This record gives sequence, C-alpha cells and structure tokens, in this order.
Amino acid sequence: MKQNKKSAAIGFIFITMLIDITGWGIIIPVIPKLIEELIHGDISVASKYGGWLTFSYAITQFVFAPLIGNLSDKYGRRPIILLSLLGFALDYLLLSFAPTITWLFIGRILAGVTGASITTASAYIADISTSEDRAKNFGMIGAAFGLGFIIGPVIGGVLGQYGSRIPFYAAAVLCAVNFLYGLFVLPESLSKENRREFDWKRANPIGAIMNLKKYPALLGLIVSMVILYVAAHAVHSNWSFFTMYRFDWDERMVGISLGVIGLLVGIVQGGLIRWINPKLGNEKSIYFGMVLYTLGMFLFAFAFEGWMMFLFLVPYCLGGIAGPALQSVITSHVPATEQGELQGTLTSLTSATAIVGPPLMTNTFYYFTHDEAPFQFAGAPFVLGGVLMLISTIIAYMVFKKGQL
Repeated sequence: MKQNKKSAAIGFIFITMLIDITGWGIIIPVIPKLIEELIHGDISVASKYGGWLTFSYAITQFVFAPLIGNLSDKYGRRPIILLSLLGFALDYLLLSFAPTITWLFIGRILAGVTGASITTASAYIADISTSEDRAKNFGMIGAAFGLGFIIGPVIGGVLGQYGSRIPFYAAAVLCAVNFLYGLFVLPESLSKENRREFDWKRANPIGAIMNLKKYPALLGLIVSMVILYVAAHAVHSNWSFFTMYRFDWDERMVGISLGVIGLLVGIVQGGLIRWINPKLGNEKSIYFGMVLYTLGMFLFAFAFEGWMMFLFLVPYCLGGIAGPALQSVITSHVPATEQGELQGTLTSLTSATAIVGPPLMTNTFYYFTHDEAPFQFAGAPFVLGGVLMLISTIIAYMVFKKGQL
C-alpha cells in the first residue's frame, strides 16, 4: 500500500474506532443507575452485577474472537469490521428496551459474539504498518479510545439526566452511522496474497492460545500483558461505582471525569507517544509506563477528595505508553499472514482477563463496602490492581533481561 493510501487508511480506521468507542462511552455513566433500577438495590450491590455483565460479554468474546480473527485472515478486515459495527448497533437498541436485568445479560452476550471491531482494527493497523511506525500507529487506536472517552461519557452523562435509557438510543444511532461510514468509505487492508485458508483448529480460543507456542520468546511478554489487563479492571470496572460511592458523584460528574480520562489518554496515545517511544525505545517505554500505572493505582486507592482523582489521573494515564510498545514488540515477531490470528488470540486473552478482572475487582469493592464489611475501604480494588501491575512489570523486565527479543 502506497504511503498516501496508508495515511488515508489509518485515518479511516481512526474515525471508525472513534465513533465505535464514543458509542461505548455514552452508556458507561448510566450503567450503575440502570442496574440499580432493574435490581431495586443500592450502588454496592449494583457493582456486583456490573462485574458479571462485563464477565458475560468477555467470556463470549473469548470464545468468538479467534474465530473472527481467522475469518478476517481469509476474507479481509473490512467485512468483519462492518458486521461488528452492525452487531453493536443492534445490541445497544436491545439494551435500551431491556425490561429486566436478564435482558442486559442477553444484550452483552450478543455484543460479545460480534465485538470484533478492536480485534480486526488491530490487525488492520498491523497490515499497513512498518517496523518504524508500528508503535505510533497502534497508538492511534489508543488515541481513538481517548477521544471517544472524551466525547462519549460527557454526552452520556448529560443525556443520562433525562433518563437512564436515553444514552443507549444515542449509542445505537452512532453505531449505525459508523456502519454506514465504513460501508462507503473504509478500504480493505489485507491484500489477496497475504490471505490464508480458514482453519478450525486455529479458530477456537484454546487452539489459538496453544498456537502461541510457535513464538516462545513472546510468551513472557504476553503473560505480562495479561496480568496488566486484569489489573486495569480495578479502574475500568470500578470507576463509576467507586466515585459514586466514595464522593457521591452523579452521572454528569462521572461522565465529565471519564471525559478527562479520555482527554489525557488521547494526549498520551495520539501525541506524546510519538515523541516518547522513539526517544526511549519499546523496552524502556514498557518499564516507565507500567511503573506509572502502578503509582496511579495506589494514589487512587487513598484519595479522600474528589479533586484528587483528577490529579492522580495524570501519572495513571501517562502509563499508557506501555501498551502500544508491548503490542509493537509482539506483532513485530509474527508474519504478515498471521496478524489477524494473532490479534484474535490477543483479544481472546484480553477477554479472558475481563472474565477474571471485573468480578474480581467489583466483588472486592462490594466486600469492602457492604454493610457487614470487616472494615470500610472502597479503594481496596486499586491496591490489588497496583500489586498486579508491579508483578507485570517484574515479568516484563525478566523477559527482556534474557535478551531473546
């Protein structure tokens, strides 16, 4: 693909991911209140259901992501991305009409089946990247996440004041628009010569994970990445519940805080990483990023005023330099014909962390906040997340110390 076409393709996939993440971000501030309405419980109990909702989405995606990744290796990235976007639009529409908590679970399971946009977008980026710009281009996905989290949660927080279901309608419309955008604008990234035949043995999560044995030097880094993602659910799965419980924030304030997270992530992933990664290199970027993540976690745990959460977001979000550097190292050791399979496998592993992470973190939050808790400490999940981040950093250091990468 020529340079000008590559730049255009990166722009296309960035816009597609931006709209997708904005749709996702819209519903986050209202999820706790909607769960409270459906279960007729308080925020502490709602947090448990929130963790299990994420679990249901993750376990479905764990099973189907390798299938989707392998299909994209055979048929191309474009049709898979389009099907995913259409699936999300239908999911949000279903959630907007959910009469019971059971329907929320059904909707999340359906979304897990089709939720391949990030998987296939990552393979798309790998298709059109060189070794020199791979980390920078993966950073664009992070930037789309960041900007989507500026726009989405703020919109969701404002719309949520008019009803807990209104943001779901908005998210459904946004995903439908994204589908139409991709249908008419998004080009294909995988050339015919780089496609391969579909293989059922490689299209199931266990087989896909076992296939990683072909790359023994990468296994340690992948373990490090898995632990990092489990730890991150201390923030991802608990932010809304923690801030509503600890500081009595409403949907609007949660939306604003998530918008600030998005702004900081966008600055780091879309801007700073282009300067930091070439200066430090991938290895040091991973170390510095993970240490900053760890520091941010412990600071969140002991925040006693709402403004502190905004201040402590700075070191935490700066930790985002680690993720693209990790992906850059891993993808650079895998052939072009297997990038879709690799991204499907990595998405399955990410989903596996979301099978473990949200119930672990939200149940930890519930354990230390319910009426009969041994002592009240809402920051307990952040302490657990910080310890896991530290372990992840040590594993990454040991891998690079062996000198196999």
